[in-house]
Amino acid sequence: MSCQPSEEELLQAGIEKMDQQSWSEAIPYFDRALEQNPENATALNAKGVALFQQEKFEEAIPVFTAAIESDSSIYKPWFNRANANFELGNLKESLADFNMANGLDPSQTDIYYNRGVALLGLEEYEDAILDFDAALQVNPNQALVYFNKAKAQLGNNNPAGALESLTNTVNLDAKNAAAYYLLGVTRMSATGEKEEGCADLKMALNLGYTEAKTWIDDFCD
Repeated sequence: MSCQPSEEELLQAGIEKMDQQSWSEAIPYFDRALEQNPENATALNAKGVALFQQEKFEEAIPVFTAAIESDSSIYKPWFNRANANFELGNLKESLADFNMANGLDPSQTDIYYNRGVALLGLEEYEDAILDFDAALQVNPNQALVYFNKAKAQLGNNNPAGALESLTNTVNLDAKNAAAYYLLGVTRMSATGEKEEGCADLKMALNLGYTEAKTWIDDFCD
Protein backbone atom coordinates (compact mmCIF):
# COMPACT_ATOMS: atom_id res chain seq x y z
CA MET A 1 0.00 0.00 0.00
CA SER A 2 1.27 3.44 -0.88
CA CYS A 3 1.56 5.88 1.98
CA GLN A 4 -0.80 8.81 1.47
CA PRO A 5 0.37 12.25 2.69
CA SER A 6 -1.41 13.41 5.81
CA GLU A 7 -3.82 16.30 6.05
CA GLU A 8 -1.10 18.40 7.72
CA GLU A 9 1.51 17.48 5.08
CA LEU A 10 -0.87 18.48 2.29
CA LEU A 11 -1.66 21.76 4.04
CA GLN A 12 2.04 22.57 4.43
CA ALA A 13 2.73 21.69 0.78
CA GLY A 14 -0.01 24.11 -0.27
CA ILE A 15 1.37 26.83 1.97
CA GLU A 16 4.83 26.33 0.43
CA LYS A 17 3.27 26.92 -3.00
CA MET A 18 1.61 30.05 -1.60
CA ASP A 19 4.99 31.27 -0.33
CA GLN A 20 6.23 30.92 -3.93
CA GLN A 21 3.13 32.83 -5.14
CA SER A 22 2.11 29.72 -7.10
CA TRP A 23 -1.54 30.30 -6.28
CA SER A 24 -3.15 27.90 -8.75
CA GLU A 25 -0.68 25.12 -7.85
CA ALA A 26 -1.49 25.51 -4.14
CA ILE A 27 -5.22 24.84 -4.48
CA PRO A 28 -5.04 21.07 -5.30
CA TYR A 29 -3.06 20.49 -2.08
CA PHE A 30 -5.73 22.29 -0.05
CA ASP A 31 -8.45 20.36 -1.85
CA ARG A 32 -6.74 17.06 -1.00
CA ALA A 33 -6.42 18.13 2.65
CA LEU A 34 -10.11 19.05 2.64
CA GLU A 35 -11.00 15.62 1.24
CA GLN A 36 -9.54 14.21 4.45
CA ASN A 37 -11.13 16.88 6.66
CA PRO A 38 -13.76 19.16 5.08
CA GLU A 39 -13.86 21.18 8.33
CA ASN A 40 -10.19 22.28 8.19
CA ALA A 41 -10.62 26.04 8.63
CA THR A 42 -6.95 26.77 7.92
CA ALA A 43 -7.07 24.90 4.59
CA LEU A 44 -10.36 26.58 3.66
CA ASN A 45 -9.01 30.04 4.44
CA ALA A 46 -5.77 29.35 2.56
CA LYS A 47 -7.69 28.10 -0.48
CA GLY A 48 -9.78 31.27 -0.37
CA VAL A 49 -6.63 33.39 -0.28
CA ALA A 50 -5.22 31.51 -3.29
CA LEU A 51 -8.42 32.26 -5.22
CA PHE A 52 -8.36 35.89 -4.05
CA GLN A 53 -4.79 36.31 -5.26
CA GLN A 54 -5.96 35.18 -8.70
CA GLU A 55 -8.72 37.82 -8.50
CA LYS A 56 -11.38 35.09 -8.37
CA PHE A 57 -13.27 37.05 -5.74
CA GLU A 58 -16.70 35.50 -6.31
CA GLU A 59 -15.22 32.01 -6.00
CA ALA A 60 -13.28 32.97 -2.89
CA ILE A 61 -16.26 34.25 -0.88
CA PRO A 62 -18.04 30.89 -0.33
CA VAL A 63 -14.71 29.31 0.60
CA PHE A 64 -14.11 31.98 3.25
CA THR A 65 -17.71 31.46 4.39
CA ALA A 66 -17.03 27.75 4.84
CA ALA A 67 -13.91 28.61 6.88
CA ILE A 68 -16.01 30.90 9.10
CA GLU A 69 -18.65 28.19 9.54
CA SER A 70 -15.90 25.76 10.52
CA ASP A 71 -14.33 28.13 13.08
CA SER A 72 -15.89 31.56 13.57
CA SER A 73 -13.42 32.53 16.32
CA ILE A 74 -10.45 33.37 14.07
CA TYR A 75 -10.30 36.78 12.43
CA LYS A 76 -8.58 35.84 9.15
CA PRO A 77 -11.49 34.44 7.11
CA TRP A 78 -13.72 37.33 8.24
CA PHE A 79 -11.01 39.79 7.15
CA ASN A 80 -10.40 37.98 3.87
CA ARG A 81 -14.10 37.74 3.02
CA ALA A 82 -14.37 41.46 3.78
CA ASN A 83 -11.59 42.18 1.28
CA ALA A 84 -13.21 39.98 -1.37
CA ASN A 85 -16.57 41.72 -0.90
CA PHE A 86 -14.81 45.08 -1.09
CA GLU A 87 -13.24 44.14 -4.42
CA LEU A 88 -16.72 43.26 -5.72
CA GLY A 89 -18.15 46.58 -4.52
CA ASN A 90 -20.22 44.97 -1.76
CA LEU A 91 -19.28 47.67 0.73
CA LYS A 92 -21.93 47.03 3.39
CA GLU A 93 -21.13 43.31 3.51
CA SER A 94 -17.45 44.18 3.57
CA LEU A 95 -17.90 46.57 6.48
CA ALA A 96 -19.85 43.99 8.51
CA ASP A 97 -17.04 41.47 8.08
CA PHE A 98 -14.32 44.01 8.92
CA ASN A 99 -16.23 44.78 12.12
CA MET A 100 -16.31 41.07 13.02
CA ALA A 101 -12.59 40.69 12.29
CA ASN A 102 -11.79 43.76 14.37
CA GLY A 103 -13.87 42.48 17.28
CA LEU A 104 -12.03 39.14 17.20
CA ASP A 105 -8.54 40.64 17.03
CA PRO A 106 -8.27 44.44 17.55
CA SER A 107 -4.45 44.22 17.29
CA GLN A 108 -4.57 43.52 13.54
CA THR A 109 -3.81 46.97 12.16
CA ASP A 110 -4.52 46.10 8.50
CA ILE A 111 -8.18 45.94 9.46
CA TYR A 112 -8.25 49.65 10.35
CA TYR A 113 -6.98 50.87 7.00
CA ASN A 114 -9.08 48.49 4.90
CA ARG A 115 -12.21 49.21 6.92
CA GLY A 116 -11.47 52.94 6.61
CA VAL A 117 -11.44 52.64 2.82
CA ALA A 118 -14.79 50.80 2.92
CA LEU A 119 -16.24 53.48 5.19
CA LEU A 120 -14.92 56.14 2.80
CA GLY A 121 -16.76 54.41 -0.04
CA LEU A 122 -19.93 54.42 2.07
CA GLU A 123 -19.44 58.16 2.75
CA GLU A 124 -19.17 57.50 6.49
CA TYR A 125 -16.37 60.03 6.75
CA GLU A 126 -16.02 60.49 10.51
CA ASP A 127 -15.71 56.76 11.15
CA ALA A 128 -13.27 56.45 8.24
CA ILE A 129 -11.05 59.16 9.75
CA LEU A 130 -11.01 57.31 13.09
CA ASP A 131 -9.81 54.14 11.36
CA PHE A 132 -7.15 55.96 9.33
CA ASP A 133 -5.91 57.61 12.53
CA ALA A 134 -5.73 54.20 14.21
CA ALA A 135 -3.62 52.90 11.32
CA LEU A 136 -1.34 55.95 11.48
CA GLN A 137 -0.80 55.51 15.21
CA VAL A 138 0.81 52.16 14.45
CA ASN A 139 2.88 53.47 11.54
CA PRO A 140 2.83 57.22 10.78
CA ASN A 141 4.82 56.81 7.54
CA GLN A 142 1.97 55.58 5.33
CA ALA A 143 1.37 57.92 2.42
CA LEU A 144 -1.71 56.05 1.17
CA VAL A 145 -3.38 56.23 4.58
CA TYR A 146 -2.86 60.01 4.71
CA PHE A 147 -4.21 60.32 1.15
CA ASN A 148 -7.42 58.47 1.95
CA LYS A 149 -7.74 60.33 5.25
CA ALA A 150 -7.59 63.57 3.23
CA LYS A 151 -10.46 62.37 1.02
CA ALA A 152 -12.51 61.61 4.13
CA GLN A 153 -11.67 65.01 5.61
CA LEU A 154 -12.81 66.74 2.41
CA GLY A 155 -16.02 64.73 2.53
CA ASN A 156 -16.39 65.85 6.14
CA ASN A 157 -15.98 69.54 5.15
CA ASN A 158 -12.57 69.89 6.76
CA PRO A 159 -10.32 71.34 4.03
CA ALA A 160 -7.69 72.53 6.54
CA GLY A 161 -7.28 69.00 7.87
CA ALA A 162 -7.23 67.65 4.32
CA LEU A 163 -4.43 70.05 3.35
CA GLU A 164 -2.36 68.80 6.27
CA SER A 165 -2.99 65.15 5.33
CA LEU A 166 -2.21 65.79 1.65
CA THR A 167 1.01 67.59 2.58
CA ASN A 168 1.99 64.54 4.63
CA THR A 169 1.11 62.35 1.63
CA VAL A 170 3.40 64.12 -0.84
CA ASN A 171 6.17 64.44 1.75
CA LEU A 172 6.13 60.65 2.10
CA ASP A 173 5.46 59.91 -1.58
CA ALA A 174 6.72 62.62 -3.93
CA LYS A 175 5.33 60.78 -6.98
CA ASN A 176 1.68 60.64 -5.89
CA ALA A 177 0.21 62.67 -8.75
CA ALA A 178 -3.38 62.36 -7.51
CA ALA A 179 -2.36 63.82 -4.13
CA TYR A 180 -0.70 66.83 -5.79
CA TYR A 181 -3.86 67.35 -7.87
CA LEU A 182 -6.13 67.22 -4.83
CA LEU A 183 -3.73 69.45 -2.92
CA GLY A 184 -3.78 72.04 -5.72
CA VAL A 185 -7.55 71.98 -6.16
CA THR A 186 -8.12 72.25 -2.40
CA ARG A 187 -5.69 75.15 -2.03
CA MET A 188 -7.38 77.07 -4.84
CA SER A 189 -11.01 76.30 -4.04
CA ALA A 190 -10.94 76.28 -0.22
CA THR A 191 -8.16 78.64 0.86
CA GLY A 192 -7.53 80.82 -2.19
CA GLU A 193 -3.81 79.98 -2.33
CA LYS A 194 -3.57 80.39 -6.08
CA GLU A 195 0.20 80.44 -6.49
CA GLU A 196 0.77 77.37 -4.29
CA GLY A 197 -2.22 75.60 -5.83
CA CYS A 198 -0.95 76.18 -9.36
CA ALA A 199 2.46 74.81 -8.38
CA ASP A 200 0.82 71.65 -7.03
CA LEU A 201 -1.34 71.26 -10.14
CA LYS A 202 1.69 71.65 -12.40
CA MET A 203 3.50 69.00 -10.38
CA ALA A 204 0.48 66.69 -10.78
CA LEU A 205 0.51 67.27 -14.54
CA ASN A 206 4.25 66.63 -14.74
CA LEU A 207 3.67 63.33 -12.95
CA GLY A 208 1.06 62.35 -15.55
CA TYR A 209 -2.23 63.43 -13.93
CA THR A 210 -3.85 64.87 -17.06
CA GLU A 211 -6.99 66.17 -15.31
CA ALA A 212 -4.80 68.90 -13.80
CA LYS A 213 -4.45 70.54 -17.24
CA THR A 214 -8.01 71.90 -17.20
CA TRP A 215 -7.43 73.68 -13.89
CA ILE A 216 -4.07 75.00 -15.04
CA ASP A 217 -5.52 76.32 -18.30
CA ASP A 218 -8.46 77.95 -16.54
CA PHE A 219 -6.82 79.39 -13.42
CA CYS A 220 -3.03 79.47 -13.75
CA ASP A 221 -0.82 81.80 -15.77
